[in-house]
Amino acid sequence: MTMGKENDASGFKLVGFSNFVRQNPKSDRFRVKRFHHVEFWCTDATNTARRFSWGLGMPIVAKSDLSTGNMVHASYVLRSGDLNFVFTAPYSPSIAVDGGEKSTASIPTFDHAACRAFAASHGLAVRAIAVEVEDAEVAFNTSVAHGAKPFSPPVILDNVAVIAEIHLYGDAVLRYVSYKNRSNLDFLPGFEPIISSFPLDYGIRRLDHAVGNVPELGPAVAYVKGFTGFHEFAEFTAEDVGTSESGLNSVVLANNDEMVLLPMNEPVYGTKRKSQIQTYLEHNEGAGVQHLALVSEDIFRTLREMRQRSGVGGFEFMPSPPPTYYKNLKNRAGDVLNDEQIKQCEELGILVDRDDQGTLLQIFTKPLGDRPTIFIEIIQRVGCMLKDEEGKTYQKGGCGGFGKGNFSELFKSIEEYEKTLEAKRAREPTAA
Repeated sequence: MTMGKENDASGFKLVGFSNFVRQNPKSDRFRVKRFHHVEFWCTDATNTARRFSWGLGMPIVAKSDLSTGNMVHASYVLRSGDLNFVFTAPYSPSIAVDGGEKSTASIPTFDHAACRAFAASHGLAVRAIAVEVEDAEVAFNTSVAHGAKPFSPPVILDNVAVIAEIHLYGDAVLRYVSYKNRSNLDFLPGFEPIISSFPLDYGIRRLDHAVGNVPELGPAVAYVKGFTGFHEFAEFTAEDVGTSESGLNSVVLANNDEMVLLPMNEPVYGTKRKSQIQTYLEHNEGAGVQHLALVSEDIFRTLREMRQRSGVGGFEFMPSPPPTYYKNLKNRAGDVLNDEQIKQCEELGILVDRDDQGTLLQIFTKPLGDRPTIFIEIIQRVGCMLKDEEGKTYQKGGCGGFGKGNFSELFKSIEEYEKTLEAKRAREPTAA
C-alpha cells in the first residue's frame, strides 16, 4: 500500500494517528465564530429542498424566489437548531436580464453560467461552506494577503450583512458572512421567512464538520492553513483507517475554539481496490465536499425518524456492521452506554468509537444523489463538557474524535456497496 504524495515542497509529511500530538496554538488569522450555512447548487431547488426537509427533519424557514422579487435564482433555507442548509438553482438568464441593470439576486455571488456548469460537472453538490466571522471584509483581505485565491470580494447587503468568498478546493468556496446590524434578520437580506404549519424536528442541531476530498493532501492543507491560520486537530493515514482493500490519508483543520472543523482526505494508491476517495474524485470530476457531519441531540430518536422515511423520500443508510461488532461494544463502551443503548445502536446500525476525551456515536447515509459522491453523517458526541467564562456549559469541539476505530467498518461497507454497483458492469456475455 503506497501513500498519497505525502512529501512536497512545503515539507508536508503525515506522522499518523499514534504519533500525532494534539495542540492548539490559537493561530486564527481573523475571528471565526461558527459555521453559518452550507449552500448546495442544483438544477431544481424546490424539489431538492423538500426532499432534504423531509429526510432530515429540517423545516423550510426562508425563501428568495420569484415570489420575493428574485428573478435570478431560487433559494430555500432549511433549518434545524443552528444548522442551515441553502438550496439554490438558476432561473432563465433571459428572465434575469429583463429586470434591468440592477440584479435582483439575494446572493450577489451567484453566477448563472457557473451554476449550470457546476451542476453538469458535479451533479448535486455543495457550492459553499459558509462561516460567520467577526468582519467578512477583514477575513477576505487577510486571506488574500496570505495566499488565498479570491472568488468574490466583500459585498455589503442592505448595509446589514457582508459576504465574501474564497476558493476552497475544486469548485467549492469558503464563504465569509458577517453582520453590521443583525436586528431581527433571520438569515440574509432578500430572504423572506416562511411560516410552516407542518413542524419537522428529528433532533439535528448543528454542523460538526465538513469534509473535502482532494487529489493531493499536502498542497490543499498548506493552502487552507496558510490563509486561515487554522491548526491541525487530527490526522489519519492509511495504516490507521484503511482496510486490506482500500484507504485514505486525512488531516483535520480547526479554528481557535475547534468548533469549525474542516477535514480533508486524499486517496491512497497500490491497494487491491481503488480508494473510495479516488472513486469520488472521478464521479465528482475533481475535488469537492465529500460529506457533512450533523450533530444530533439524541441520535437514537434522529435515526428512528430518518429510517422511517428511508423508503419514502428520505435517505438510505450504509449497511450495518456484523453482529460481532455489537457483541464487542460492551467491552469498548460499556462504561458510557448502558445495555439498552447498545441494543439501540445495533437495531439502528449506529457505530461507536472513542478517544482519550470522549465518545462518538455515528452513522453514514448512502450517497445523497445519483452519483456515489456526497453523503451525510449523523453523529452524537458524549463527554468533554466544560464551562466558559460566564459559567455556561458547553461541549469541547471534536469530543470523541472522528471514528478512527470505525473507519475500517465504514470502508468495508462502502466497498460492499461499490461492488453492487460494479456487479452488472463487470458481467460479460457468455460465449455462444
